[in-house]
Amino acid sequence: MPVGARPPHLEARASGPPRGGASRGRRWIAPLAVLLCLGAAPVSAEIGDGARRSEPITPIAPALFPPKPQAELGRRLFNDTGLSGDGSVSCASCHPLAKGGMDGRARSVGVGGQLGVINAPTVFNSALQFAQFWDARASDVRAQVDGPLLDPREMGTDWKRVIAYLESDERYRAAFKEHYDGARRIEPRHVRDAIGSFVETLVTPGSPFDRWLQGDDDALSAEQLAGYGRFKSLGCVACHQGVAVGGNMLQRFGILGDYFADRGTPIEKADMGRFNVTRDEADRHRFKVPSLRNVAVTAPYFHDGSAATLEDAVRVMIKYQLGRRATDDDIRLLVAFLESLTGEWGGQPVGGGEGR
Repeated sequence: MPVGARPPHLEARASGPPRGGASRGRRWIAPLAVLLCLGAAPVSAEIGDGARRSEPITPIAPALFPPKPQAELGRRLFNDTGLSGDGSVSCASCHPLAKGGMDGRARSVGVGGQLGVINAPTVFNSALQFAQFWDARASDVRAQVDGPLLDPREMGTDWKRVIAYLESDERYRAAFKEHYDGARRIEPRHVRDAIGSFVETLVTPGSPFDRWLQGDDDALSAEQLAGYGRFKSLGCVACHQGVAVGGNMLQRFGILGDYFADRGTPIEKADMGRFNVTRDEADRHRFKVPSLRNVAVTAPYFHDGSAATLEDAVRVMIKYQLGRRATDDDIRLLVAFLESLTGEWGGQPVGGGEGR
């Protein structure tokens, strides 16, 4: 695959994330799509390797991304604090793999101890999603590399410094030459591709729910099965479906209620969502719908990190996205189902303390 090429499973979406008001008509998609999603054919069925049940959610294929030799180089870059402006922060600082691919903070700490402006999402399964960042401003995992690297609050550096640092290391020079057709000089596109190749390995198949989708009748408890039924009947599948259980569309936060007014804190730039990219009023407070895979181990929740527990997050979603008042039974069953979406990476359950 050429450097920077999009993986085959994303070719159908090669035009990138929506622009401007292209999906203006989806402002009310959640309540309307409920009528369409219940009993719908599987979304992204081509990715659902070995699925035996026809559901709106499809399992992760273990071999979705063929391994690339550049991935090991990308792993080293991902963990190298030397890429940051002051040598203190790496990609793994905000996305520690042993902790679910995110740092558990509402806002991550960058160079010089600065706080970021938005909650860092998990890096696991990000390659399955149609765009990157909460505002969907990057088309894929390679295009997103510039974001944290060049952000003055995050890694606080520039490409000139990064390339000089890499060129000064004999092992890096040899690795880039080996993996990029004998390249005489390291280029930003090589760095993007190497990191992106590593991120593509961070998919998490093997969740209890995936095993159930593939025909294992004993993979889920009765409570988890009831929770999945509630997930569908309430309409959560309108936005959370497909192989990533989300991550394939934009949606307004607060379709059926004013979340930001009720939150009780001043609105910040990060709360504007996709509007910051397009300046289209239809995109105000619109965000990429997050993937729910491994959601039980990736608190706190939402772009602002305002929900400390999964129970809190479910209650907010039911109120502001579905316009309902959640019952204790709703919360209990939905959380049980969501816990079944925790997959495996490196032979261990995600969030189990193992990472590399």
